[in-house]
Amino acid sequence: MLESQPGLMDQVRERFAHVSSCPFTGERVFFENAGGALTLKSVVETSAKFAAIPDNQGRANDASHALMDVIAKMRADTKEFLGASSGQVFLGESGTELLFRLIRTAIAATPERCSVVGSTLEHPATRSPAMLWSKRLGHEHVLIAHDDETGSVDAQAYADAVRPDTKVATIIHTSPVTGMGVDIAAVSRAIRAASPDCIIIVDGIQHAAHGGLDIDTANVDAYVMSSYKVFSRHGYGIGWISDRFASLPHESLVGGPVENWELGTRDTGAYATFIDVIDHFEWLGSKFKSDGTRREKILAAAAAIHDHEAMLTHAMLHGTGNLPGLAELEGVIVIGGVDNSRREGLVSFTLADKDDADLVEQLGQHGIRVHIRKADHYSGNILEPLGLPSCVRVSLCHYNTTQEVAAFLAAMKAITVRA
Repeated sequence: MLESQPGLMDQVRERFAHVSSCPFTGERVFFENAGGALTLKSVVETSAKFAAIPDNQGRANDASHALMDVIAKMRADTKEFLGASSGQVFLGESGTELLFRLIRTAIAATPERCSVVGSTLEHPATRSPAMLWSKRLGHEHVLIAHDDETGSVDAQAYADAVRPDTKVATIIHTSPVTGMGVDIAAVSRAIRAASPDCIIIVDGIQHAAHGGLDIDTANVDAYVMSSYKVFSRHGYGIGWISDRFASLPHESLVGGPVENWELGTRDTGAYATFIDVIDHFEWLGSKFKSDGTRREKILAAAAAIHDHEAMLTHAMLHGTGNLPGLAELEGVIVIGGVDNSRREGLVSFTLADKDDADLVEQLGQHGIRVHIRKADHYSGNILEPLGLPSCVRVSLCHYNTTQEVAAFLAAMKAITVRA
């Protein structure tokens, strides 16, 4: 784990901007990573560097050629990060925009009436376009009910819902509300057992910051990430599509390259900043596997991140030092259960007889930044079946520490005792 190596956590935290203080409010613990992770300092520097370059892509000069080399490198590096031996990587406006476009394209490519399958665990970024375009094009939209107790959905649930006429399926890799992961490889096998040619699109926006990606094993057709949720900056989303998906009819310029999935000129700096993200995973992995290949180091980083975040969430739930964990505080309800092996760096909870918005505000007064999730269009699919109007989401990443968890628990203890 990261904290077991002397000095490593200091090195990790030094790589991120505003890791321990907010530029507006001062010192704080940042447990709002699911809303947008901290940004690598290298990303800030790279953004400034490329923002100053006047040359455009596709020109007959050395500066333009250098920009095109950066784009090509990012695409190759991202495929290595994803564990994808084929297909193509491209950028869009955001992760949500990419999911809308990919789902629309997949559904529109199905001429005969079919079923489009997803689950109630999913973010509206996939549920919305699947519902909209299924209805508009005369297809059946099937939503599998997720398991309230586990806060996830398993392969058998998909196996029970997918039919031979299921032509498009969506999966969320990790829920941003429950924090629970989905075994996308197992779900994909279940889907393809019933409908081998089904187009499978994965929302990886919440999962990507925690690593552990293997597209080849998952056997899916599209995977989407949001840059600002995986240590980069706002302003772009990252999509990967299989060769099969890439050949589908899609929006492109008349007379232009048919293989092009990007509309207009994208910011070269966006590509460059995601190279920084992948370099960070490689750097971290080298602390655990110094003699491995780059892919092996990326996977080593993912394993170390998983173990570190599991340790932090265990401390958050069961306590650390003499501080009681959330599970030991009277009236706390933890969404997805206390001990759940699917959890990825996120704990959502509510406290009986305590308004969640008030609790978030009080934690903020103690220097702990968390977020409220309400039973609205973003999170109602998770909270309404539980009879909850809202919950408090505490989300962390590998740069968070046991000391920060202790500060959170001390604040919770003070708040609950005072209440």
